Amino acid sequence: MLILVGLLVVIVAVLGGYVGAHGRLAALWQPYELVIIGGAALGAFLIGTPIKTVKQTLKATVGVFKGPQYKRQDYLDVLSLLYELLNKARREGFMALEEHVENPQDSAVFANYPKVLADHHLLDFITDCLRLMIGSNIEPHELEPLLELELEKHHHEALEPAHVLNKVADGLPGFGIVAAVLGIVITMGSIGGDIKEVGAHVAGALVGTFLGILLGYGFIGPLAAAVEARAEQDARIYESVKTALLACLRGYNPKIALEFARKTVPSALRPGFSEFEQHLKSVK
Repeated sequence: MLILVGLLVVIVAVLGGYVGAHGRLAALWQPYELVIIGGAALGAFLIGTPIKTVKQTLKATVGVFKGPQYKRQDYLDVLSLLYELLNKARREGFMALEEHVENPQDSAVFANYPKVLADHHLLDFITDCLRLMIGSNIEPHELEPLLELELEKHHHEALEPAHVLNKVADGLPGFGIVAAVLGIVITMGSIGGDIKEVGAHVAGALVGTFLGILLGYGFIGPLAAAVEARAEQDARIYESVKTALLACLRGYNPKIALEFARKTVPSALRPGFSEFEQHLKSVK
């Protein structure tokens, strides 16, 4: 909602100021300038972007209007799932988790958390980490760099749509200049004719520059920043999983390990201590 409000403020401020200075809105309606700028930007985007990233960018652009992927309840579910798994490992040994890790879809523990099961990235991260803990006598200082590497890779991939959109935003003013130059070419062809026609062509050319700059800095650039911020926030849930598992491997009991993990949750989404305790009791 805040993104839509911001876009509306940009439009109202620019057009309102223009109309307030006695400008005519009809003069800004240059559909062919939009075709040149938008088409060139789209073509450049497709040329320089792998198909996987194109799909990821479209998905991220739509998703940014829905807010963070992981809400408060999702953090509660993930922390509760980890508590169940780690508590079971503490009572019965890590080998007791093998059947749950190898076949999470058939696991009675994972079945309580359908949203985690549906999120294959998060599910793979949790199960891969636990698999390392089950199948080897790995030490915390050995596991931590592996998890950091995995998080870095995931973070890099999650930020690709923002990087692509930033490149598009940087190119839009240039495509606006291209549209303006083409408008000047048309203007030169009309020199010697009606002065009003020449003036209209010049105005159209200038609108091309205006649209390129406005789209780049007023719309696509801020949208890229919003996509990046969402990716940064959504990555925190992986940090929580890493913190809990490392704390458990260092010998802390599951409740303390999960308390460490709870502290890594963003403040706006972090469940309170009592709330988390109550949620664990309801799960039991």
